[in-house]
Amino acid sequence: MMQTLSIQGSGYLIKRAKIREVQVLTATEKLFEMVLEGDEPFHFAEGQFVEVSLFGAGEAPISICSSPLRSESFDLCVRAAGRLTGALHRLGVGDEVGIRGPFGVGFPLEDLKGRDVLLVAGGLGLAPLRSLIHSLIIQRTDFGKLDILLGCRDPQSMLFCDELVCWEERADINFCCSVDRAAPDWAGNIGVITALIPGVTLYPLQTMAVVCGPPVMYRFVIDELLSKGIPEQQIYLSLERHMKCGLGKCGHCQIDGVYCCQDGPVFSYDQVRQIRGAI
Repeated sequence: MMQTLSIQGSGYLIKRAKIREVQVLTATEKLFEMVLEGDEPFHFAEGQFVEVSLFGAGEAPISICSSPLRSESFDLCVRAAGRLTGALHRLGVGDEVGIRGPFGVGFPLEDLKGRDVLLVAGGLGLAPLRSLIHSLIIQRTDFGKLDILLGCRDPQSMLFCDELVCWEERADINFCCSVDRAAPDWAGNIGVITALIPGVTLYPLQTMAVVCGPPVMYRFVIDELLSKGIPEQQIYLSLERHMKCGLGKCGHCQIDGVYCCQDGPVFSYDQVRQIRGAI
């Protein structure tokens, strides 16, 4: 499998990045707009990730959730779930963090051109997919039909709510969302995300599908996509593993000899379906 080191240079090099803007998304997620020291351009691909560090708090892998076509800054969506991410949530505009990367194999944007695209996101999986979605919208005429399916635990956990409204209102995007549970004032779909797939009109051989979300949803979503006739090599997955070093050295993200941080995190289904423990 292809291995991709940091486009930015040595994967060991930590660069300073300053917080330009902070946006509260939910009770547990914040969006940080970042710029490298000296306003240096940051080159990355949709679906790649960076290692973010804070002195005294550690380092953690976080997906880039903005489009590389906006190279003057980049976005990180951070869920407060541990020591490092909790410390990040206490930072504000003007504060600095360390950045290593970018790392990994991203989404196959060039292979998607001229095709219909079906995106399936579960919960926080929308964050890395947002990078791809923004690039698809910026270059909208290069792609065919665009379907975006989103599944969330409840309406309060939805990310990028203002953007979801915009996607729903666009005539050139079919956006559908479902929640596992909702209050009485919720007017949308209720149920698992796989229930949305049968309602999507697909042309299987013309469709490229990209799936990103919690591991538990992958098998069910893949089964639905295969039942629709989408070929295995046209289904792409972003696998969730703890990519502690980003360099294929620590072994934390290894799956039966495959390193998610270098060989992935994006794989086609036919690449990983025979790898034990991948899905």
